This record gives sequence, structure tokens and C-alpha cells, in this order.
Amino acid sequence: MTKPAAIPDISFRGVSKRYGDVVAVDKVDLDLSKGSFVSLLGPSGCGKTTCLRMMAGFEQPSAGEVFIRGDNVTGVPAYRRPVNMVFQHYALFPHLNVADNVSYGLRQRSPRPPREGIAKAVDEALSMVRLSGYGARRIWELSGGQQQRVALARALINRPAVLLLDEPLAALDRKLRHDMQIELQNLQRNVGITFLLVTHDQEEALSMSDRVCIMKDGRLVQAGTPRELYDEPVNGYVADFVGKSNFFAGTAGQASDGLIKVALVDGMKTAGRASRSTAPPRQGDAVLVSVRPERIRLAAAERDLPNQIAFRAEAKVLNRIFLGEQTEYLVAHDRLGEFMVRSPRQGNQARAFEIGDRVAIGWPPDAALVLIKD
Repeated sequence: MTKPAAIPDISFRGVSKRYGDVVAVDKVDLDLSKGSFVSLLGPSGCGKTTCLRMMAGFEQPSAGEVFIRGDNVTGVPAYRRPVNMVFQHYALFPHLNVADNVSYGLRQRSPRPPREGIAKAVDEALSMVRLSGYGARRIWELSGGQQQRVALARALINRPAVLLLDEPLAALDRKLRHDMQIELQNLQRNVGITFLLVTHDQEEALSMSDRVCIMKDGRLVQAGTPRELYDEPVNGYVADFVGKSNFFAGTAGQASDGLIKVALVDGMKTAGRASRSTAPPRQGDAVLVSVRPERIRLAAAERDLPNQIAFRAEAKVLNRIFLGEQTEYLVAHDRLGEFMVRSPRQGNQARAFEIGDRVAIGWPPDAALVLIKD
């Protein structure tokens, strides 16, 4: 007997949002599985925050339907939805102490829970975010990371079906942001609540999420695991937005043994594979060859490159940036132009290359992804 499919915590069905002539969200279908950590990722103006606000009930769709745990909540106001939201600037009440901020939602309920029950719930919520004993503190006495935890506790105390996070780490410095990424992951696993994070930071989305949804111009372009998006993008936009990539324009040739031949500029040729996330290009299609910087090999001479190379050429080092575990080189080829190479600290070269050096570059066939040009 077939097991019935689990009902998603939130579903969008053909959801659009228009502001006059501007289409902010365009026919989005989306499911958030129970207990998942999902990110909406995209540049400013792509529609991700508008989607978040429609989930919360702060905005209503112009078309389509929103479901929470199978119930159609289209048109239902925010205060009647089983979701809570953590805002980018936390929106804490400066005139209230930590405990009163955290308990605010409970104290607005009708009927209001007993005082002892509220106090116990506050203690449990503060313990979840590792702020036990901070209840009497004033908001201005807390660091940025502590304020963010108070905002999380205030949202989690109501035990929402979904916790919506609107770029909650944007105001933190780099180290604290990294620490809070780990805190959020651990917290989500411990409480088992579905988290939806809106961010424009690709590293944040890839490092924290079970599933990432890439948006562009109000549309959902691709959704998948971080690895799927990085290794199998559907187009150049996703390949460029998720991580860094070099792109070389060409024309698709014949496919053989899982590889597609590509004619580049001025008679130069390479070969690569098609993405498993989309239909492969046909012979004669205009394509982009996407190669991640870390997959390009760098050597002092062509004879020093590995044998299994689909493309090899000579280039000139224009710039070098030391990144600790890697060195990033900007190199230039006479016909292919400028592109980026990242070599590990214990790489295949005996020395670091200097600006102005002539070097050999190459990549194996599986490093090149052949994508249909938009």
C-alpha cells in the first residue's frame, strides 16, 4: 500500500504579486517540507522578501493560493497564521526587558496563559537560545548576537509551524555571523520547526540549508540541495550566483560518451558534460561552458599538466590574492579573455606564480559544464 505523501508546512500554488504594473512575484510554486531548513536566495528585487511576507500574511497574493499545513490561508491576516517572523533588525521593544520581549506574544493571547506558565515558557525559550539568566537585562545591554537570540526566542516561544527569517544575520560582523549560522542550524535541528531563510548571501544559504530556492525577476529559477545547485545548475544565472564560475561562449557540437564537444572562439575546442538538471544542448546551439575556478589546473608549462585534460592553453597572470588555504589568480588568455583560477595551498605547482608570469592552464572534461545560452 502506497504511503500518503506528507503535507508540506507551507505551499505556494501559482502565487503572483503585483504592485501596479510591477510584477514582484510571478507564478511561483513552492513546497516547504516539515522540519526542513529552506533558503530563498537571490539579488535585491528578485521577489524573495515579498514571498516571505505573503507566507507571514503581511501581504496577500494578487493571484494563486497559499497553504499552511494543508489549510488555504489566502486572505487570512498575519495574526491568525501559525507562523512567526524574525526581522533583519530584530524589532525588539527597547522599553521592555528581555523576558518581557520574549513573552510579548503569549501576553497578547486571549485568554492569556497564567503568569506561572508564561514565566516557565520564557525560561525554556531563553534556554533554547543559550540566554538563561538574561531575563532581567535591558535590550541596550546586549550585544548584536544576543539581541538576535532574543528575537529568535520571542518567535519560538509561540511554537510556530514555520519560522520565517528575513536576513537576520545581515547586521552582524563576519565572525559573529559565522557563529550564528551554526547556532541557527543547531537550534533548527533541536526544535524540529521548519525554518525559511531569506538572504542574498550565497555562502549563508549554502552552508545552512537543506534546500535552496534561487529566484530571479520574481520567478523561481531552480530549487535543490546546495550540492545540486553548485554541481548541476540549470543555466548560467544559477552557476554564476551559486559560487564563482568562469564562462566561455561557444557552439555545441556532437555528443559522445557523455561529453559534448564545443567549438570556442577562433577554432579553439573543448568538451564538457551537460547538467543533469536540464535538457542537454543540441548540436548547433549557442552555449556557455561553465568552469569553476577550483577545477582549473595551473602549471609552469603544458608538460606539467595532467594527461586527462579537455582543454589546455597558455595564459598570463594579471593578479594574485592569497586566501590562506587557496591562492586566487586572475589570468588572461589572448582569445578567451580574463578568468579566475583557484589553486590549493598544497597544489600541483612547486611555487606561487607571480604577476606577469606566463602559465599553462587546463581542465578535465568533467570540470566543464555545457549550458544552453539564455
